Amino acid sequence: MSRRIALLLIAVLTLVAPAWAQPAAAPATDNPLLKEWTTPFQVPPFQEIKPEHFLPAFKEAIAQNRKDVDAVVNNPQPPTFANTIEALENAGELLSKVQGVFGGLQSAETNAQLQAINREVTPLLSTMRDEIRLNEKLFQRIKAVYDKRDALKLTPIQKKLVEEVHKGYVRGGANLDAAKKEQLKKINGELSMLSVKFGDNLLHDTNAYKLVIEKQEDLQGLPPSVVASGADSAKAVGMPGEWVYTLAAPSIWPFMQYADNRELRRQIIDAYTSRCDHNDQWDNKKNVSRIAALRVVRSQLLGYKSYADFVLEENMAKNPAGVYGLLNQLWTPARNVALKEAADLQAMIQKEGGTFKLEAGDWRYYTEKVRKARYDLDEQALRPYFKLDNVVQGAFAVANKLYGITFTPLSNLPIYHQEVKAYEVKDANGDHLAVFLTDYYPRPGKRVGAWTGGLRGSYVRNGKVVRPIVTNVCNFSRPSGDEPAMLTLEEVNTLFHEFGHALASFLGKVPYSTVARFPRDFVEVPSQIMENWCLEPDVLKMYAKHYKTGEVIPAALVEKIEKSAQFNQGFITVEYLAASLLDMDWHTLTTTQEQDATAFEKASMEKIKNLPEIPPRYRSPYYNHIWASGYSAGYYAYIWSEVYDKDAFQAFKEKGLFDQPTAKAFRKLLEQGGTVDAMTAYKTFRGRDATVEPLLKARGLK
Repeated sequence: MSRRIALLLIAVLTLVAPAWAQPAAAPATDNPLLKEWTTPFQVPPFQEIKPEHFLPAFKEAIAQNRKDVDAVVNNPQPPTFANTIEALENAGELLSKVQGVFGGLQSAETNAQLQAINREVTPLLSTMRDEIRLNEKLFQRIKAVYDKRDALKLTPIQKKLVEEVHKGYVRGGANLDAAKKEQLKKINGELSMLSVKFGDNLLHDTNAYKLVIEKQEDLQGLPPSVVASGADSAKAVGMPGEWVYTLAAPSIWPFMQYADNRELRRQIIDAYTSRCDHNDQWDNKKNVSRIAALRVVRSQLLGYKSYADFVLEENMAKNPAGVYGLLNQLWTPARNVALKEAADLQAMIQKEGGTFKLEAGDWRYYTEKVRKARYDLDEQALRPYFKLDNVVQGAFAVANKLYGITFTPLSNLPIYHQEVKAYEVKDANGDHLAVFLTDYYPRPGKRVGAWTGGLRGSYVRNGKVVRPIVTNVCNFSRPSGDEPAMLTLEEVNTLFHEFGHALASFLGKVPYSTVARFPRDFVEVPSQIMENWCLEPDVLKMYAKHYKTGEVIPAALVEKIEKSAQFNQGFITVEYLAASLLDMDWHTLTTTQEQDATAFEKASMEKIKNLPEIPPRYRSPYYNHIWASGYSAGYYAYIWSEVYDKDAFQAFKEKGLFDQPTAKAFRKLLEQGGTVDAMTAYKTFRGRDATVEPLLKARGLK
């Protein structure tokens, strides 16, 4: 996911876990968060920063932000671009600094102290944001500049900033009367805390479950590496001699793929798909229903029919009809392919003497058997060629061949965990572009999934260009025993995906963070297009080398990868589309009545005739993307972006994987971020709008 500094507030407001007693405040004079950093590249001095520093730092930063905004509001001079719009853009520098560090730690290296601080800070930030957005005197200054923007001598980017700031305040409620503003404040406050509670519950239920195996016969079918990882997990929780599997991706999915014991597969997948759905203190169904209802109230208060209408106004899709149009266009062919895949799996069950009907806990297991039979491809045989360090260097090599940028390891940088690696990113001419931190292994203090973050964004302040500090945070398979970390095909894809987000941050040249980001349904294009390079035969030769012998991956294996590229795409597409449609159904509600979450989800899936063997990728009670991570009415964005990434990659396939004119044109698209309409920018790059044909072909839906 592409993450610039503007998204850090979302991380602060949403990622939490069990409460802890509030730590004592540290004296401001000793607080490293309130000092100038003299570290290389002004990276946060993590070794000096303690949890107790954050609350006083937040309070001071919020106070300074209010002072910055008050100076704009009470400026006796007539409003201008410089003293109003640009001054607002530059306000809250300390708050951005503190949020950057806190948001990064809260998602990647949290603890009970940070989680407790998050609870206390969340309402403070919500109140401050509403105070600013609903300040009538401030809005009148913004509106005065907006109304005369065409007469001012502004650059295109400055004019875009004026328009986006004005629109942001209007969408934030600036045009409401006093009574409705108060109502909006209450709604915003409740929504922010509901998101906190949702994340708290999800982190608890994800971490709480452990499948403990005591008998070695229950490990049958598991590759040695998966057995070893289970043993390592057991040792880590004080259970030597046993095997433990969790709901973290590197643990559950290999188990589901290879474990012969059907009952154990059923147990762990049931635990995964029933998270926060046990009618206990960690249940999220009421939180989900309340969030959805409040979003309807909020949207209608602002003049929109539904929350989806409110959100999509800012995206390429523009409205719910645009989203449903694409999703429905793909649903029927994807479902048809999935039905054929289900029949193949059922046939494999019968071939092996099984008399049971295919269920969700069987899909991955029998898919692996069919894959091996049909393509003679064993994913475990690929992993020795995907040593993590080599894959990282492969991604770096692709970026170098495309854009000329280089990555130099840094050993003198403060880091927040010993497993983090740091690099300086330089342009072809040697200019500093960014600091890049990679953090690839799961830990109890890290949320699940993979994401790109920013400890600091890119911007211009008083004529000085500030370059970003970018993170790639993932949950990949750890080294096991004497073997290095080796990735699955899916993990290789994920690494290239997140690296693509990071590239967009490295190359961005927008001076104002407010207009730096692409719209939500285009923001995945820079990441997803990178996935296209990772398994190209010429690129595999650059990095896919056996970790013991150094042998380049054999051509025969590459051919098997290519032949199986469309295998299981029915399942992959259906589980994704089902989740996307569930998201849209929740957010096109126009009633303010709270729904029965279980009944609502059931009706949503029955409407599209979803296959029971393929639950939606995320069920409502643990759908973090839409309830707590900024993708509400936006999960469709991945496949909307895929239309563009597949079409864009065709330009490289037509002219050469590393064709420099094409790479230069795509780099320009990345550099300008959201300063140009996404459709306009894409047409400039490609010479036309994208077509859906490359996506359909890539997924085998046509």
